[in-house]
Amino acid sequence: MAGESINTSPSRPTSYAWLVVALLWVVALLNYLDRLMITTMRDPIRAEIPMSEAQFGLLTAVFLWTYAATSPLGGFLADRVGRRGVIFASLIFWSVATCATGMATSLHQLLLARALMGVSEACYIPAALALIADYHPGSTRSLATGLHMAGIYTGAALGGVGGYVAESFGWRFGFRIFGGVGLAYGLFLLFVLHDAPRTADRDNHTSRSRTALWPAITGLFSRAGFWILLAVNLLVGMVNWAIYGWMPTFLKGRFHLGLGAAGLSATAYIQVASFGGVLAAGYLADRWSRTNRRARAITPAIGYVLAGPCLIAAASTHLFPLAIAGLIVFGLGRGAFDANQMPLLREIVPERYSATGYGFLNLISTAVGGVMIYVGGALLDAHVELNTIFQFAGVALLLAGVFLFLVLRRGES
Repeated sequence: MAGESINTSPSRPTSYAWLVVALLWVVALLNYLDRLMITTMRDPIRAEIPMSEAQFGLLTAVFLWTYAATSPLGGFLADRVGRRGVIFASLIFWSVATCATGMATSLHQLLLARALMGVSEACYIPAALALIADYHPGSTRSLATGLHMAGIYTGAALGGVGGYVAESFGWRFGFRIFGGVGLAYGLFLLFVLHDAPRTADRDNHTSRSRTALWPAITGLFSRAGFWILLAVNLLVGMVNWAIYGWMPTFLKGRFHLGLGAAGLSATAYIQVASFGGVLAAGYLADRWSRTNRRARAITPAIGYVLAGPCLIAAASTHLFPLAIAGLIVFGLGRGAFDANQMPLLREIVPERYSATGYGFLNLISTAVGGVMIYVGGALLDAHVELNTIFQFAGVALLLAGVFLFLVLRRGES
C-alpha cells in the first residue's frame, strides 16, 4: 500500500485508547442530534417564524452546503494543529450555534445559525476519526471506528426527540438545553481528552511537510487509491441521500402506508441494521486484517456488492417484507463501509494527511447528496417513478463495491 504500513500484530491498545472512543461517542451523538433535531420541529417553528416550505427546506440545504464546503478545511486543521483542539473548538462552536438557533426570531437568523453549525460540525468527524485511528494503530482500528459511528447512528435515531420536546416545552427549549449540554461536555473534554503520542511515522517528517496545505493536497490526489475512494463516496453519497430524502415517499405510495409508518419503516430498519453492521464489520475486519492486509477494503466491498442487488429488489417488489429485507441488507452494507473507511484511508495515504483526506471524502458525498435530493424531486415532477431512482441507486452501490476491490489492487502497484 502507498500509505502507512499495516500493523497486523494483535497488540492491544491502552485503556485510555478505548476511553477516547467512549468520550467521542457522546460527541458523535450530539453532532447528529443537534443537526437533525430541527427537521422534527417544522410545525412549531413555522407557526412562530413565518416561512414557506421551500424556505424551511433551505434551513437544511444551507447546513449541507456549508458542511460540504468546509469539510476539507476542517480536516486540514486537524492535521495541522492537532485533533484535540479541533474537536474541542468544533463542539463548542456548534453548541453555541445550537443555542443561537433557539434564540432566533427571524428566518435570516435561523439561516445564519444553521450555516455556523454546518461550518463547525464539518470540523469534527475528520478530526475525531483521525484521533481514534491514532490511538488504535493495530488490529482494533475498525472496531473502534465502528463504535464511534454507532454514536452517530444513535444521535440520528434520537433526532426525533426534538418533536416531543417541542410539544412539551416549546421548540426553543430543545435547542437551548442540548446546546447547553454540548457546552458543558466540551469543557469536560478540555481536561480529559488528549492527542495521541507522536508516532515514528509522524516524527520522521518535518513540521512543514506535515502541515502545509499544498503538500497535503498533492499527497492525497497523487494516489490512485484516493481517487477511487472519492468515486466510492460519490456513489454512496448519491444512494444515502436518495434514501434519506425519498424512501418514505416511495414506501407510502407503493405499499399504501400512513405518513408515520412510512417514515419509520424508511429509517428505523436501516438504522438498526447499520448499528449492527458497523460493529460486526468492524470486529470482522480487525480480526481478518491480522492475516489479510486487504480485509478493510474487502469487508465493505462485500457488503455493497450484496446490498446493491437487494436495494434493486426492494425497489422492484410489491411485497412489503421483501422491501424491508432489502433495506436491512443496505443498512448492514452501510455500516460495514462506515466502520472501515477511515482505517482504509490510513492504508492509502500518509497519517499526516488522513484528516484532510477524510474532509475531501465528506465534501464529495455531502455535495452530491444535496444534488441527489433535488434531482429526485425534479424526476418526480417529470413523472419518473421513484422505483426507477432506487433501482439506479442499487446499481450505484454495486459499482461502489467493485471500486472498493480496485482500491486494493491499485494500492499495491
